Amino acid sequence: MNHVEIGQRIQEIRKERNMTREDLAEKAEISSKFVYEIEMGKKGLSAESVSKITQALSTSSDYLLTGEGEKNPREFETLSPREKKQLERVVRVVREFLKMKTT
Repeated sequence: MNHVEIGQRIQEIRKERNMTREDLAEKAEISSKFVYEIEMGKKGLSAESVSKITQALSTSSDYLLTGEGEKNPREFETLSPREKKQLERVVRVVREFLKMKTT
């Protein structure tokens, strides 16, 4: 495994998700220093760390480790709990609007 390439992919996805290193660290339950060291290719990853980071970034471990596989397997999983609640409200409003249009 190329630690530098893995770190670059983590940093790329993190930035696409508009996350700081601190955000990723908190969500993955690791230290922000460790995130920095991973992104710079200075540290490798255990299976547990890969699992935590892939879940926090909502990406596949295949993509993270090899650059192959799905980068964004489930886009909605990248939403925060607050964003999910907001999306649910939007869906309810749209449903009500559609009901009014059909009657």
